[in-house]
Amino acid sequence: MSDSTTAPAAPAATPDLHADCANCFALCCVALPFAKSNDFAVNKAAGTPCKNLQQDFRCGIHTQLRSKGFQGCTTFDCFGAGQQVSQVTFGGRDWRTHPGTAGRMFDVFPVMRQLHELLFYVTEALARPAARPVHPELRRALEETSRWTAADAGALAGLDVGALRQQINTLLLKTSELVRAKAAPGRTKNHRGADLMGARLAGADLRGATLRGAYLIAADLSRADLRYADLIGADFRDTDLRGADLRDALFLTQAQLNAARGDTHTKIPAGLTRPAHWA
Repeated sequence: MSDSTTAPAAPAATPDLHADCANCFALCCVALPFAKSNDFAVNKAAGTPCKNLQQDFRCGIHTQLRSKGFQGCTTFDCFGAGQQVSQVTFGGRDWRTHPGTAGRMFDVFPVMRQLHELLFYVTEALARPAARPVHPELRRALEETSRWTAADAGALAGLDVGALRQQINTLLLKTSELVRAKAAPGRTKNHRGADLMGARLAGADLRGATLRGAYLIAADLSRADLRYADLIGADFRDTDLRGADLRDALFLTQAQLNAARGDTHTKIPAGLTRPAHWA
C-alpha cells in the first residue's frame, strides 16, 4: 500500500495492542517531550528521562501521578508499541545498558506507536460486519502494517508512516460510512473537526454522528447517546461523559476515555477499561 517504501517480507502476525509496561524500557517516559501545563508539572525534552523515572524503568510516583501534576501520563496509551520496540525491534537490549541504541530507539518509538494505533483501528474495522465490503482491503492493510511492526530499526526510520496512515484512513472512512448507514440510517450530523470546547450537549442524541477530530475539551456530554458515533481523533480532555452511552462507538480508544470524566453509569465498548479515576 505504501507509495514510498515496500513493507518487509516478515511474518504478518498482529502484535499485542495493549501496553505492557513490565516489558518496556519506559520509552514514553524518555523518548517523548512534554511541556509544563495542566497535564505536566515540568518541561521535559525528547530523549531525556523524566525526573520521576527510576533505574528499574518504573515510575517513582505511579500511584500519585494526578496529584503530583502529571495527569498527561495517565491518559497516554502506546497501544503496545513500547514492548514491541523494547523486546522485538531491539531484542531486549535496553538504552541504559546499551547506550548506543538510545537515539535510534527513541526515534523508532513514535513510529511504532503510530503503526500500532493503525492496527487498533483496522482490527476494529474488521470486527464490524457492516464494513464487509471493505474487509479485503482492510485485511491487506492489517497484514502490511503488521509486517512493518516486525521491521528492523533502520527500515522503520525510513518509513513514510504519514502516507500509510492516509491510505488506511480512507478505508476507515469507508468503514465509518457503512457502519453508520446501517446502524443509524438517516442520521447525518457532521461535527468533523468542530470546535465544541465547553459545549453543552448533555443528553444529546448523537447516534451515528461524525465527531472525527472534534474539539470536545471540557464539553458536557453527560447522558449523551454516542452509539455508532465516529469518534476517531476526538479530543476528550476533561469531557463530561457521566452517564453517556458509548457502546458501539466507532474507533474510541482507551486514551480518550482516560482523558475524560465518567462514572459508574457511563457505558463503554467491550475491550476498553473504565479508568480508575472515574467516580
